[in-house]
Amino acid sequence: MSPPTVRVVGLGPGDEDLLTRRTMRLVVEAPVVRLRTRVHPAALELIDVLSYDQWYEEAASFEELYLRIAEDLSRLAASSPNGEVLYVVPGSPVVAEHTVELLRARHDVDVVCEPAVSVIDVACAALGVDPLARGLRIVDALDSIEPLRGPGPLLVLQTYSPEVLSVVASRLQPDTLVTVLFHLGLADQRLVELRARELASFHEADHLTSLWIDGIRGPGEAMEDLVNFTRRLRAECPWDQEQTHASLARHLLEESYEALDALEAFARAQDQGTLDDGLVSHFEEELGDLLFQIVFHAELGDEEELFNFATIADALRDKLTSRHPHVFGDVQVEGSEDVASRWEVLKASEKGRSSVTEGVVTQLPALSLYATLLAKSELVGRVTRSPGQAYDAAREALDELRVATSNEGDVAKAELVSLAWSSLLIALLEAARDAHVDLEGVLRESALALLSEIRFIEQTPKK
Repeated sequence: MSPPTVRVVGLGPGDEDLLTRRTMRLVVEAPVVRLRTRVHPAALELIDVLSYDQWYEEAASFEELYLRIAEDLSRLAASSPNGEVLYVVPGSPVVAEHTVELLRARHDVDVVCEPAVSVIDVACAALGVDPLARGLRIVDALDSIEPLRGPGPLLVLQTYSPEVLSVVASRLQPDTLVTVLFHLGLADQRLVELRARELASFHEADHLTSLWIDGIRGPGEAMEDLVNFTRRLRAECPWDQEQTHASLARHLLEESYEALDALEAFARAQDQGTLDDGLVSHFEEELGDLLFQIVFHAELGDEEELFNFATIADALRDKLTSRHPHVFGDVQVEGSEDVASRWEVLKASEKGRSSVTEGVVTQLPALSLYATLLAKSELVGRVTRSPGQAYDAAREALDELRVATSNEGDVAKAELVSLAWSSLLIALLEAARDAHVDLEGVLRESALALLSEIRFIEQTPKK
């Protein structure tokens, strides 16, 4: 014996003119009919049909409500005179209708969905677009809080209130252009273009409101285009064709330093409140140049069947996930210092290292190298000087230096001079570190200031 049947018909997205004759005949002839909600223009024709509207007020959540509806429909079908219940839903039964999904997951009823005009059809007709040619994607406004991604266009459904529009807006870049599709198929149909930041101001939003986003230029699409662009350069440009990992090494170094220069100018202006479009644009440009070096190496790796940009990105994400158990796991941390300490432990375990110094680049500039090793030393319990002790040590080293250099002609004192200078630099570095001052950065700033002074002198007319 076959299970009872839930036959689902749709009211279409607009008024009663979009109802099929078969739908109307089924409603008239069915012994048991239920309407999910009467809040729909076409439902005015079904005044004698019972609805689940009261259940909306009683349910604690939509999921609870829809499960309850599916259970009730299954019970009604089993007791119906013809073993069937007719279930009437807004729009199409197969588009954004969760109760139908729940019914199909059950084993005690068969589900038959009757064709109906969907909001997709009406939206595409109103906008004059072919969903197949444009690669249309359908999105539930409440299925996630993650940023909406391209490519577009996107038709966003379930945008039934200004509050939901605000949620959608938070998943988009503020300047994203969005078309509000209001009451499609009705006499008061409107298409309103707004920026994402303005969406919540559309107070008329209701159950017959949806959104059309023509395109989203997200990082994924942009990176895909950049990878394809690099691939074309390798195929058509003689210079790019000649490059190898080795030949690109100096370019990576140069672009890194140029990005660092741009970063320092950007950060300095940001701290001083003097940031302008030129500095922003320059920083953006230098970051792009540095990124291109990574993409170029990824393309070479792809040609060699060793790695590609996708494997680099995936490996990076996996590594950072394992290094952040306090974000992606249940580990509790007390602050940034705790995070840094755990980071070193996780890295050592991950790479099978026996020393915290493994992986330290000894070719770093001396000040940077010592600062890095100083931080590593604390991880193994080495006691470092307090800020006061560091200042005292710097003064003592300076006194030792004065004594050592007073005997410049004494060859035996040469080594003492070197040691005195070393002690002074170490003490200054420790004191600066405790004061959160980057000596290398400070020295670079001074060098740049000196450079400007020299250029000013050169350009000043001689008297």
